[in-house]
Amino acid sequence: MKLSHIDSNGKANMVDVSAKPDQVRTAIAEGFIRLQPETVQLIRANLMKKGEVLTVAEIAGIQGAKRTSDLIPLCHPLQISKISVKTELTDSGVSVRSELKCIGKTGIEMEALTAVQIALLTVYDMCKAADKEMVIENIRLIEKTKI
Repeated sequence: MKLSHIDSNGKANMVDVSAKPDQVRTAIAEGFIRLQPETVQLIRANLMKKGEVLTVAEIAGIQGAKRTSDLIPLCHPLQISKISVKTELTDSGVSVRSELKCIGKTGIEMEALTAVQIALLTVYDMCKAADKEMVIENIRLIEKTKI
């Protein structure tokens, strides 16, 4: 199998996408952070010392998506046209779903996954004083398209 990010000498290499056509590309990702019931109640009552957890996590996810190419060495910087990061508080934790869109030569799935991960890490950071048993789990790409 030939790997696209490896050059002829076996070295890491950013793929040349210049010959590819611009296409509308979308990606959807999701993940979850498992929390103790007491932590869920603190979030629901907006009693976390660091502030309103869900909105801050959504904004952090948006910021994370925009910085993906700074964080992952072989990712191309993309002109993102839409980022949606939504959180949902459940009885057992917080679910995060991101939906991204761009017009470009390469996919936007890494940005969607980064948005979810950064949002979940933000929940972790904001709740770490109250919950020592948090678990981030099931981060995955749900869908990616190109038209």
